[in-house]
Amino acid sequence: MMRYTFYELGPYNVCLWNVVALVVIFLCAVALRRIIHRSLKRYLIGANIKLEGQKATWLRLLSQSIYVIAAYVAVLSFNINNNDVSFIEFLNYRIIESRRLNISFYQILIIIAVGFGAKVFINFLKLYFNKRFRSRADYNPSTEYVYVQISKYIIYIFVIFFSLQTLDLNLTILLTSSTALFIGLGLGLQDVFKDMVSGLVLLFEGTIKIGDVVALQDPKFKEPMIAKIIRINVRTTQIETPDGNVLIIPNTKLTQEYIENWSHSSDVSRFMIHLTVAYGSNMELVCNLLRQAALSHPKVKKSQPVQVRMKDFGERGMELELIFWADQSWEASNYKSEIRFEIDRLFRQYSIRIPFPQFDINLPPIPPEF
Repeated sequence: MMRYTFYELGPYNVCLWNVVALVVIFLCAVALRRIIHRSLKRYLIGANIKLEGQKATWLRLLSQSIYVIAAYVAVLSFNINNNDVSFIEFLNYRIIESRRLNISFYQILIIIAVGFGAKVFINFLKLYFNKRFRSRADYNPSTEYVYVQISKYIIYIFVIFFSLQTLDLNLTILLTSSTALFIGLGLGLQDVFKDMVSGLVLLFEGTIKIGDVVALQDPKFKEPMIAKIIRINVRTTQIETPDGNVLIIPNTKLTQEYIENWSHSSDVSRFMIHLTVAYGSNMELVCNLLRQAALSHPKVKKSQPVQVRMKDFGERGMELELIFWADQSWEASNYKSEIRFEIDRLFRQYSIRIPFPQFDINLPPIPPEF
């Protein structure tokens, strides 16, 4: 029963033993990879060794080689039920045979091998770029990331065209016959194409890089949203907010909207806190307390002037602006919050009143009843 042929895979007769062997081989490969990965991880943690750069890439290549060995053993397992069939005959067998398309196991294996080879080659490129860029005194991880991403796109495009050529598909006829389809896709996916072009602009231009802290204008919030760039893909960009949330935004938001890049210029930036004090307050004392509150924060630059500016005479009181310079960080909202707490403490101590909205209701006099 176990040797009964219930399916023919090319020149091979597939029985239940073959299926069991394939399942066992690949399950063993997955289990072996996990065991090796966990054992190495425990050893590295116990030895206080951290893998980065080249060592991490070599370890990834080693784990991927397990699947190559498993694939080779899986092909050999067909000899359980097929002693008279050679490996060459298996490769030359045509799975699909028609007037326009002929696909054999040999072509499929070539495509798989090229895809796997491309992945291995990308890992070697990461090693090369890692060694080349980190040896420089002005090492910038964002530059290394850009080179790796562009290399990946070029290699993947080459793999796609090579796979089509391996299948003996005429690219000219394929593109000509698909013109109408491409036009429809272009109209329906024009936003996707815009994001892809914007992704290439971000990678090549370098105005926004990995690790940069930027201020995004979001209509949902009154103040700009501060975020850190953690990954730039072809179509989307991943940003991290001060709350630890990772947001995925389209690339066009970074190329077509107003973006303030805090990491692109100096290390400090100017911040502003708006507040209102009651009419009749001692303005000289108010200004001194505001400067004291700002300078008490460790992140505020003492070498830069701290200014208090009157914005306007408001409906509830005098509207002021506290202007100071601090380190550029996505924790700027925390800086401002801590300074506001200090302002509130000092104002309470010196009896400076911050007015709140009040409404006077005047009722007309009630006429006497006759």
